[in-house]
Amino acid sequence: MPVVTLPPTQPAPPPEPDATPPYLDLSTVALLGQPKRTPSAGWRRWLYLGSFTLVNLGEGRKAIRRKELTAQASRPLRGCYRIAMLSLKGGVGKTTITATLGATFASARGDRVIAVDANPDRGTLSQKVPLETASTVRHLLRDAEGINSYSDVRNYTSQGQSRLEVLASESDPAVSEAFSSDDYKRTLEVLERYYSLVLTDCGTGMLHSAMSAVLNNADALIIVSSGSVDGARSASATLDWLDAHGYQQLVVDSIAVINAVRPQSGRNGSRVDQSKVVDHFSRRCKAVLQVPFDPHLEEGAEISLERLKPETRDAFTELAAIVASGFPGTR
Repeated sequence: MPVVTLPPTQPAPPPEPDATPPYLDLSTVALLGQPKRTPSAGWRRWLYLGSFTLVNLGEGRKAIRRKELTAQASRPLRGCYRIAMLSLKGGVGKTTITATLGATFASARGDRVIAVDANPDRGTLSQKVPLETASTVRHLLRDAEGINSYSDVRNYTSQGQSRLEVLASESDPAVSEAFSSDDYKRTLEVLERYYSLVLTDCGTGMLHSAMSAVLNNADALIIVSSGSVDGARSASATLDWLDAHGYQQLVVDSIAVINAVRPQSGRNGSRVDQSKVVDHFSRRCKAVLQVPFDPHLEEGAEISLERLKPETRDAFTELAAIVASGFPGTR
């Protein structure tokens, strides 16, 4: 009779730990519930205050969306992120967009944000914040070897109410013409040690001396255009030039900003089909954003976020969130 060998008895697997703790969760939300946020603006806010805080409808959709975008714009950032602002055509509000975007970032974030005027002609970026010093990027480069702390750099910058700092260009075109690619690299070497975001306001020419260094060191590219025919064509030509000179990836990841530099005036307003302009750039860029006309920005003076129309401020908050979506991941 054959002998049947039974397999060895396998030990029973240990019981899986119960995921539910044997005691009540004592977190604040478990004990007190999730409180409804009080409305921060609009008619909901007025109703909340008018009812002596008895009627609380919570935040509206716009307010919730605004807070989500602000949270996205304030994402943690390790190291320095460099944003280049380009336009082949003058008069489209590139410098104004640079200053307002920088101010939006600076007001939302807790780290340092600076905008650099790299215009080879007489740049106007320094006019967008209260002037605190007559120093320029040329003075910073002259004293670069002696700069060892943030307070040292601060002697060469001006700061606005939003905490955005600006490093001005030379007012003498003959001097600023000598601002080369090496000068821009040296400027970045100083700034990236003390600032998390560096926005560079470039000139309108693609061939001026510092442009190659700006493009080679840019983490993000923003193309600024007006909604006019010549403005859109010039912005598209900028993308063509970049594609033809080895910057295809910058173009693919770029953001197009359509800036309304003039108010719409009913039947006499612009006849340009803005939806077609947006469609054109959406096929070439990562994102397209429209900035509405704003009387405060038209003044061309110092930028105050509090004086912007709500829809304008929302547009810049969304732009900041789009830029921040490209930040490298952090642990």
